[in-house]
Amino acid sequence: MPYNQPHPLEVRVLTRRFGLPNSQSIDTYIANEGYQALEKATAMSQEEIINEVKASGLRGRGGAGFPTGMKWGFVPRNSPKPKYIVVNADESEPGTCKDRLLIEYDPHQLIEGIMIAGLAVGAQQGYIYIRGEFRYLIGVMDKAIDEAYARGVLGDNVLGKGIKFHLATHSGAGAYECGEESALLESFEGKRGNPRIRPPFPAVAGAYQCPTVLNNVETFCAVPTIILRGAKYFADLGSPKNGGTRLFCLSGHVNRPGVYELPMGFNLLRLINEVGGGVRNGKKLKAVIPGGSSCPVLKADECDLAMDFDTVAAAKSMLGSGGVVVMDEDTDIVKAALRIMRFYAHESCGWCIPCREGTTWLKKLLQRMDDGMGQRSDIVLIGDLSKNMLGRTFCPLGDAAAMPTIAFVEKFREEFEAKVAA
Repeated sequence: MPYNQPHPLEVRVLTRRFGLPNSQSIDTYIANEGYQALEKATAMSQEEIINEVKASGLRGRGGAGFPTGMKWGFVPRNSPKPKYIVVNADESEPGTCKDRLLIEYDPHQLIEGIMIAGLAVGAQQGYIYIRGEFRYLIGVMDKAIDEAYARGVLGDNVLGKGIKFHLATHSGAGAYECGEESALLESFEGKRGNPRIRPPFPAVAGAYQCPTVLNNVETFCAVPTIILRGAKYFADLGSPKNGGTRLFCLSGHVNRPGVYELPMGFNLLRLINEVGGGVRNGKKLKAVIPGGSSCPVLKADECDLAMDFDTVAAAKSMLGSGGVVVMDEDTDIVKAALRIMRFYAHESCGWCIPCREGTTWLKKLLQRMDDGMGQRSDIVLIGDLSKNMLGRTFCPLGDAAAMPTIAFVEKFREEFEAKVAA
């Protein structure tokens, strides 16, 4: 869906410059409120910036939904080590496709958000870790960084105020695992992208074992609006404790798939029917994955809910990274579960046994069931195997594979039973 023709229900905050001529350029950005928030932030204390982000209700848009201002507040002020800002642009959750658009259409918004984060914690260096397949985005980002240096926005004398901040891109190699923050840091340091044991968390020991702020692209892109227009403005856009807007990636069996910026708390059925034009071909809604493939599925009768972190969690799923996948009445749930598990079995880094072995065996069991060779006992085995993976891995990938599988089996057990051999 072209961004110069937004849907009437959209509230365009992070995407408000999308569709402008040459929206990637620093001239377009500056002509449309660009770097005004950075200018304002240079006159604020670290505490004032962090408190403003806390008051905005901004929660991490990468999946976990942790309060951003609180996360920044964990960075130790008196550490003798240098501090870093690292951007997770390794967008790889199936069903999610919005961070890449923020870089493609408005890279300077990301730069400004990174720099404000740097002011908030006293960092002078930032890195943008970009998924390896997004080669074109690395070029877009590098060009924007060069423009920022040329205009004195980046460098040793930011905006002529004697502030130092430098920024560079770093290419990943296309591993889903490196979307997890500690594995990302390992990869960033030139090592194999295996997750770290935590604690310590990145705020204390992140990049090069130094204090690090690590958030995803959409989270950083929200920060300039919060500083420029105020925390209350941003908070009032969303629902309680869930401030702002969210870029929802609507895909699957809908008439108008696309990325839509809507207020946090927007109703899921309205998203499907009013924004997405309803289920395609006049079919009935069967199920929805509300936040990317790692999130437990919702049945059609569970979808009349507000799309914010707390409400979706109360429905025993997750808002995740905003990837809303719609499935119509003809969807084969066993095949859907198998397709997701193939992905997680392939992407497991193999570092810990419950994930490495669990995802492989779940894939084999689901494949056997889909082939019509399964046994009734396999249904119980799939559930037990999934539950035994939960909470027993170094990173959330094991949980990301187990949780949707558990939900598929529990909510659509009759479809699994229909697949087993008589």
